[in-house]
Amino acid sequence: MDVVTLAPSDDPSRAMEWRTASSDPAAAPPTPIENRLSMPAQNLFKFDKRQQRKAEAPWLWRTPWLARIVTFGGGLALTAYGAHEMYKVVDVGGVTTLKWALLGLFVLNFSWIALSFTSCIVGFALLMRQRRRPALPTALAETTAVVMPIYNEAPSRVFAALQTIYEDVQATGLGAHFDWFFLSDTTNPDIWVAEERAFIGIRRRLGPQARIFYRRREKNTGRKAGNIEDFVSRWGGAYKHMVVLDADSLMSGPTIVQLAAAMEADPDSGIIQTLPLIINRNTLFARVQQFAARIYGPVIAMGLTAWMGRDGNYWGHNAIIRTEAFARYCGLPDLRGRPPWGGHILSHDFVEAALIRRAGYAVYMTPTLGGSYEESPPSLIDLSIRDRRWCQGNLQHSRVLLGKGFHWASRQHFLTGIFGYLTSPLWLLQLLIGIVIVFQASYFRPEYFTGEFALFPTFPRFDAERSLELFGLTMGILLAPKMLGLIVAINEPETRKGSGGVIMLLISTLFEVVLSALLAPIMMLIQTGHVLHIVFGFDTGWDPQRRDDGSVPFADIVRRHMWHVALGLLSLIAGFMISPSLAAWMSPTIAGLVLAILISWATSQRWLGLMFRRAGVLTTPEETTTPPIAKRGKALSKALARAAEDDVNGLLALHADPELRALHESWLPTRRPRQRGQISADRALAETKIADAETIEDAVNWLNRGERLVALSDRALIGMVARLPRRAAQAAVAQRTPRAAE
Repeated sequence: MDVVTLAPSDDPSRAMEWRTASSDPAAAPPTPIENRLSMPAQNLFKFDKRQQRKAEAPWLWRTPWLARIVTFGGGLALTAYGAHEMYKVVDVGGVTTLKWALLGLFVLNFSWIALSFTSCIVGFALLMRQRRRPALPTALAETTAVVMPIYNEAPSRVFAALQTIYEDVQATGLGAHFDWFFLSDTTNPDIWVAEERAFIGIRRRLGPQARIFYRRREKNTGRKAGNIEDFVSRWGGAYKHMVVLDADSLMSGPTIVQLAAAMEADPDSGIIQTLPLIINRNTLFARVQQFAARIYGPVIAMGLTAWMGRDGNYWGHNAIIRTEAFARYCGLPDLRGRPPWGGHILSHDFVEAALIRRAGYAVYMTPTLGGSYEESPPSLIDLSIRDRRWCQGNLQHSRVLLGKGFHWASRQHFLTGIFGYLTSPLWLLQLLIGIVIVFQASYFRPEYFTGEFALFPTFPRFDAERSLELFGLTMGILLAPKMLGLIVAINEPETRKGSGGVIMLLISTLFEVVLSALLAPIMMLIQTGHVLHIVFGFDTGWDPQRRDDGSVPFADIVRRHMWHVALGLLSLIAGFMISPSLAAWMSPTIAGLVLAILISWATSQRWLGLMFRRAGVLTTPEETTTPPIAKRGKALSKALARAAEDDVNGLLALHADPELRALHESWLPTRRPRQRGQISADRALAETKIADAETIEDAVNWLNRGERLVALSDRALIGMVARLPRRAAQAAVAQRTPRAAE
């Protein structure tokens, strides 16, 4: 059977070159298609408005002024009221320097939650209206590429997911308008060969008519953004649009078709973003995230959509993009300086949205479209690993914030991302200043009568009653989005029944609120640590994510959280020494820190999450009635895993399977002949070790990961590996040799 793959071309203009690897050596590839697309790096601080694209359909550009007035005007009014009340709290007996600092930090933190609250009010009002899913289009005019960037992922998961999406799109009758691409940046040699074997398998399962292609880059320059850029520069000219998936993405066929139809109908659109729901999660930590995203997420997303309008944001996946506009305006520059502040922009999606909006194209979200899914990290430790990379990327936006020509909404998105991480150290600083003020009042004798004339002494105290009222207001604003999401869920019959009814929804919400309150101080310290690491110049890097539900080793949990527990115990002792009322006031924060190891361990356990699921707690409609695409994808992934799709030793696999070896060699890029002295150290070492090996097992044991990667990338070394005997075969020859001599 022929296997079609994409062959990288030395000439970028020969971008749609296809190479057919078959038993017929005379099979010629089709004529290359010229791409005509490139992604020049944009100058963030220079922009000529005369180059800005004018809207072709201005009637679609309705500015949501009412939603913006309610969101930002209401948030400003709430912040002003909170600032006034806090001033009255600290004004008793005069405002000292520490009190001014406390007031400033309170206003910063309060403004953040006030804006989120008013945005959710708008989202709640819109969600309470009756909504209808758009009808499935009967025809499409253009061809769309569906791309899945992958980086050292389990092939059984990603290939099962793409096959499931492909089959669901085919079921709509419009599958001929979509081509499918695996864009691999994999650096693990064994996973690389496993991907190639999985690609052969998916082609055999779906038949030669399936337009599914695979490409692997040798170097993951620019990481995910560079991966997409490479695709656009080589093959993007053949497609008007591209749907970008993540390695854990799942999208239904009707959703993808509706996205393509929406972009065809709206020539002003540059990016249309869906709202992915979290599914397939089993650990308690992931189930809490899954429940929160399903119940509270729609209110938050609808509020954002309402005030953003067509000046929205992009979250990097489960979205459709206008390819030519993306190529022309979204080429990312490297920031000056060294990482973490300089170099490649990690959170590239925010910047790409700002750039394409600056060029005159619309960016918006469709939060009620449905059929868009993703997965989440299975534990607190896994989340913190991913969160550190996001933290660095968002803090890098401080260097992009003042770029010329950006829409004010794009700057707001940058500020939202930046402040989302700065709130943790600001909250911690607010707590510490509050403790210092109480400590000062308890242990230092105040100077009641100073040298200045005053009829009454100055007492260092607060307005306790007003402070309690302000605390209640703050907690109400914090919890309001959850309550609004709960009301919407109860009001929707499908969500209410799928979550176990009103009683179970109330129990699940209460449990989520309590657990989130305990997790909040742990995340505060984790994110504060991330910010400090980046401020002091430590680069995050980009490690592959752990996506399975396997429990984290207890030793790793203790090592990660022991300082959190120590700080919690220290706060508890200090609180009681200063004032028992201070310890009571800080008890939620102290409890979360003291129990950090236990909470992190318990929430990472799959068995505990499944126990809650059986009890009906944290249940979502997607669990009660699993979407057909999710059910099929999970079954196929398990089947491929059972077939040892992931358990591949690259060298042994190529040695044992001549057909796979021939295909692997045919997919390697054509290299120019090396001149003498240009051979790398890894290549020389790999060649020496393979030459010294008596069996293939020796070569496997002797070569390290880097040398195996070099060997698998070199046709000459692959030939040397192929000629090595297996250990069992060598033993059999040795047994026959004496008899032959006799």
